[in-house]
Amino acid sequence: MEEKTYVDDIDRSIYDIKNEEKDAYRLPNGLTPEIVEKISKEKKDPTWMEIFRLQSLQIYNQMQVPDWGPSIDDLNIEEISTYVKPNTHMSGKWSEVPKDIKETFEILGIPKAEQKSLAGVGAQYDSELVYHNVKEEVAAQGVIYTDLESALHGEYAEMIQKHFMKLVTPSDHKFAALHGAVWSGGSFVYVPPKVKVDIPLQSYFRLNAPGAGQFEHTLIIVDEGAELHFIEGCSAPKYNVANLHAGCVELYVKKNAKLRYSTIENWSKNMYNLNTKRAVVEEGGTIEWVSGSFGSHVSYLYPMSILKGKGARAEFTGITFAGKGQNLDTGAKIVHSAPNTSSYINTKSISKDGGVSTFRSSIVVSKNAKKSKAAVSCQSLMLDDISRSDTIPAMDIRTNDADIGHEAKIGRISDEAVFYLMSRGISEEDAKAMIVSGFADNVSKELPLEYAVEMNNLIQLEMKGSIG
Repeated sequence: MEEKTYVDDIDRSIYDIKNEEKDAYRLPNGLTPEIVEKISKEKKDPTWMEIFRLQSLQIYNQMQVPDWGPSIDDLNIEEISTYVKPNTHMSGKWSEVPKDIKETFEILGIPKAEQKSLAGVGAQYDSELVYHNVKEEVAAQGVIYTDLESALHGEYAEMIQKHFMKLVTPSDHKFAALHGAVWSGGSFVYVPPKVKVDIPLQSYFRLNAPGAGQFEHTLIIVDEGAELHFIEGCSAPKYNVANLHAGCVELYVKKNAKLRYSTIENWSKNMYNLNTKRAVVEEGGTIEWVSGSFGSHVSYLYPMSILKGKGARAEFTGITFAGKGQNLDTGAKIVHSAPNTSSYINTKSISKDGGVSTFRSSIVVSKNAKKSKAAVSCQSLMLDDISRSDTIPAMDIRTNDADIGHEAKIGRISDEAVFYLMSRGISEEDAKAMIVSGFADNVSKELPLEYAVEMNNLIQLEMKGSIG
């Protein structure tokens, strides 16, 4: 019998639907003070934001591109349009969204998911939110879920100014500075003290335009004793030109509050995903990250949790699937800066067909963080002999009174396991699919499959995917 050792790439046809570009407005490619000022004018920015954008541009021009991760030499900002406004305005009514944009989101399953199991949905298309809606019973609890730009001009303007890019600053790295200069779109969420939002909110980011960048900003504040689950989904059709995603997520988790932040990322393989995500957690608070990375040509993504208050907790659960032409550099960073804090990182990565998967973790425990606990577990599965998987853990422990653990495993599909399953009457293709699914199971069960329809689709295609 001919040996079959190949796991097919997923059928991305559902994500590769493209709409003819009918932009109301597309800025010229490149990055200049004039372009940044045009974005600011288009957004009707308050003065402080226009100044902030121009200062961020100066920082961007002074900083170097990272030289320690995957190459991004083929990404040329001079060939990227930083602002593409779709030919529509934002609406709270799905019926008012233009037909071609609506059809895209319907194929991706967004309205259906909203009707079934979401407390609110924001849908961004290229550089602008085109739809935003929150259920009345959630709004009645005092929960604010709106697009960030509306919040910037409304009664929450002061709150935005106080928190915007204070966790992730433009000087953090070159692409944070780029984000500060050209950001557009994104969501703002505020959950009042002791309010528990029982069903998730979701934002979905769709980049349709070729040769464009998407730079949405998500700002979430979960006040004392409150709870929220927020889901972020993103996809883009495949083009033969580079696209760039450099969004930013800032999460503020107050005393005894809890936030779960789930991401389902399925960018196409011409996408450079250079996203920055960070959370700060006060006393007794909890941040849970759930991350699925399935797309993009190159990714740099390491969500960071700062455990600022006594007894704060962080959990990071992630799965990465790198196929042909993909170099995905992902991981997590956790800073313990208070006593009795705890963190757990649990990741799985799968690489096939020449894909490269690199996991980086950074655990920092300050001298003040006595009796803190941190554990890191990362496992990698390679499906052939041309793929690559690396684990790069870093630990900076400044106190002796802490409990720190790290475990890493990198392996191939076991021939013995395949043979055993085949001896029980299971075909070789199914046996290998079962092993891949089983490997990912304890991570994939954390993903909000019942809410994020597109993730359900991806898990089925990637993990159980046709092997032959």
